[in-house]
Amino acid sequence: MAGQTDQVLNAVLFSIDRGTLNPGDIIEEAPLMETYGVSRTPVRECFIHLEAAGLIRRLPRKGAVLFKPTLEEFLAIVEVHSRLEGQAAGLAARRLGAADAAAIEAAVLACEEHAAEKPSSDADSYYHLNIRFHQAVAQAAGNPFLLEMIKANARKLMAYYRVAYRYPGAIAHSASEHRRIATLILNHDTDEASRVMERHLCFDQVTVMDLLAALD
Repeated sequence: MAGQTDQVLNAVLFSIDRGTLNPGDIIEEAPLMETYGVSRTPVRECFIHLEAAGLIRRLPRKGAVLFKPTLEEFLAIVEVHSRLEGQAAGLAARRLGAADAAAIEAAVLACEEHAAEKPSSDADSYYHLNIRFHQAVAQAAGNPFLLEMIKANARKLMAYYRVAYRYPGAIAHSASEHRRIATLILNHDTDEASRVMERHLCFDQVTVMDLLAALD
């Protein structure tokens, strides 16, 4: 049964990560049961895990709805998430190994190439390059618990970060900041890497309102 629960859970998480499930979307039990050939129990156990992670809200007899933050919730999550990412950048700067350095550099180069070739288009593709960069930094921190906390928080805001790259200049600005953060990490500048990464993840209230409206 645990294997079936994990199968459904991983499928839902993948849909969130890929953007095929977005904030406010309804997740019904019956389609999941049919798609993955499982009974109602694994699906409900999957929902328990998702609810515990704050990714869904259960609906009586209707399945669940994917978490859609209010303005206050969005700002609160960003406040925590930016601190976590900042901590990861600081730890990466202190603990950086050769393999992680290469992974971070490769991720930054991919972002820069996209920004040079498609500075104002293909936001979804850039978004996945952005995720690759942040994952490389978090991996370099060498703390699996921090890595999981970052992933859990990021999933609550992924759809909005994806939308943010549709704005003019956003891709180029992001790639430029990734280069700065990577340089600080590669130079083992712990405090500045942490500070710049934290600022990189923050949004002002007006921007958050725009992002919330874009997915309303």
